[in-house]
Amino acid sequence: MGIADDAVEIRAQGWRTLAALHGLIESELERVLASEVGLSVVEYTVLDALNRQNGWHMRMQQLARATALSASATTRLVNRLEDRGLLTRILCADDRRGIYTELTPAGHALYDRAHPVHDATLDRVLAEAKEQPELAPVVRALEALPVPA
Repeated sequence: MGIADDAVEIRAQGWRTLAALHGLIESELERVLASEVGLSVVEYTVLDALNRQNGWHMRMQQLARATALSASATTRLVNRLEDRGLLTRILCADDRRGIYTELTPAGHALYDRAHPVHDATLDRVLAEAKEQPELAPVVRALEALPVPA
């Protein structure tokens, strides 16, 4: 194996480790959010993205990017959350094709309940992962990232 092959293998191993950590986090978040607040991870992600708008709304394509879903999957997800009374859609006054989405009061209330559950679960899973030698370097790298102001 040459130097180039070694570099590829190192990157591949890094990717596998990152994927393993992601899977561990996502499965535990899925379990805890569902059992404690009745949300899936992607539903929580939508509420979180909309909550970060500080009273503003998001276009559907912005929400699709924030959730890493296709446009059609985002529409189905928004439909489900709207049916639950957690968010609402608003037609853009300037562009009749534009649709915005924002949290309802019930959506804000559920997000306020879910957010500490999400954060506590994430902290716990990362602490557990840090104890696993194969995952510890990725967790340390995450801890070294600057915290946004």
